[in-house]
Amino acid sequence: MPKISVDKLEPGMKLAKPVLAKSGMIMLGEGTELSAAWIERIQDMEITSVFIEGPTIQAVPKEEALAALQERFAKVEDKPYMNLIKKVVEKHIEGLYE
Repeated sequence: MPKISVDKLEPGMKLAKPVLAKSGMIMLGEGTELSAAWIERIQDMEITSVFIEGPTIQAVPKEEALAALQERFAKVEDKPYMNLIKKVVEKHIEGLYE
C-alpha cells in the first residue's frame, strides 16, 4: 500500500487506511473509493498524504535507507540535537515501509 501525496490522488483510487480528522474521527474509511469531491475535501482538510490500495514500489530497500541514514549521521553522533533529528528521520523512514 503506497503512501502518496494528496496532490497525486485521482478519482477511482481506494484508501488502504482510513482518513482521520484532526479530532481523530474517521472521515473516510478503509476501502473508500475516492471521487473528485472527496479528493477536494481531503485537500481542504490540510492532509498531506494518504495510503492507497495497491502494490508499493520501493526505490530503495529499507535496510539500505537506514544504513545511509546511519552513515550520514556518524560524524555527529556526539551531538544530542543531531541524534534527535536522526531519530525523527529514522521514524519517518520506518513509516514509509509500513
